[in-house]
Amino acid sequence: MQWTTLLTLALAAPSSALVRFHCSQLVTQRLDPLVNPGLIPSTHVHQIVGGDSFNATMDPKRDMPGESTCTTCQFSDDFSNYWTAVLYFRAQNGSYKRVPQLGNNQFRNANGGLTVYYMQDAIYTPEQKSKVTSFQPGFRMFIGDVLARTLAEAARFRQLTYTCLDTFVTRSPETISFPNRRCKEGIMTSLRFPTCWDGKNLDSPDHMAHMSYPETGTFESGGPCPSTHPVRTAQVMFEVVWDTKPFNNLDWPKDGSNPFVWSFGDATGYANHADYVFGWKDDSLQKILDTPCHFSTNCSESGAKMQSIDDMNKCSQTPVVDEDIDGWLQALPGGFQAQYAPTSA
Repeated sequence: MQWTTLLTLALAAPSSALVRFHCSQLVTQRLDPLVNPGLIPSTHVHQIVGGDSFNATMDPKRDMPGESTCTTCQFSDDFSNYWTAVLYFRAQNGSYKRVPQLGNNQFRNANGGLTVYYMQDAIYTPEQKSKVTSFQPGFRMFIGDVLARTLAEAARFRQLTYTCLDTFVTRSPETISFPNRRCKEGIMTSLRFPTCWDGKNLDSPDHMAHMSYPETGTFESGGPCPSTHPVRTAQVMFEVVWDTKPFNNLDWPKDGSNPFVWSFGDATGYANHADYVFGWKDDSLQKILDTPCHFSTNCSESGAKMQSIDDMNKCSQTPVVDEDIDGWLQALPGGFQAQYAPTSA
């Protein structure tokens, strides 16, 4: 897309869209076409939602809406793919058990998955005032650091948080490490992507450099985009609810440490991360963003079509990696073991 067209979109009249919807589970397996393109299996287990054209390579020139036969997302024209690592419980004998996801709030009947937000401003009110432009076909991005094991290493990504759900609607406080106590209704992870695009590149070698947070450096600020990334996009955010309730009655570490670990071995929580590949049909997302759409109210004014939770649940994909990811395992799939924060000498 030419820069002049992008500038026109970026300067369009503001709307007031705060889009929130759920996507049921598509597949859970070791594939990661962003970080490990073409590698079967990839290094660690991910849970993926969205269009069923998801595969190990995800060539950016592919027509994701055209190649998909269904989507697990509530918006029928959203064939994007959204994914995160998977959470495991580590028992006192050293074995691991996968923690399933729950449907979020009114989506409890969904087959796991995650909730997606597209916001014009990083606040949860109807007054969304920023001018934003949609992503383009071939766009993808990543957020997080899979190697982070300390607070200092995680500080760059404080937009990735955990909430210990004392009730199913608890939304604070948020931490950037795992909760260190039993959470009555589970653990929710919130993953907030950058909001400023360089206007040129649909991707970058680290899948992050083409995007930026506002120049004030905070995801929640209303500050301007930096000159290097002048095009303001919607704030993409995931909410994932992990059903840790079944593990609350099991033995936890006697030192009070957290027993949960990410599928790549991080037991601190500092290495939380997420991936996004844009796949909305035609200009359907831009139309929604140009409509006073709050959560799912008034979204039909854009022409958007929404499917039922039952239809979302019907869309699924058979794993191409044949391995046990759900039993009590002696090591995490891929051979990982729990890795804790380094201790000082």
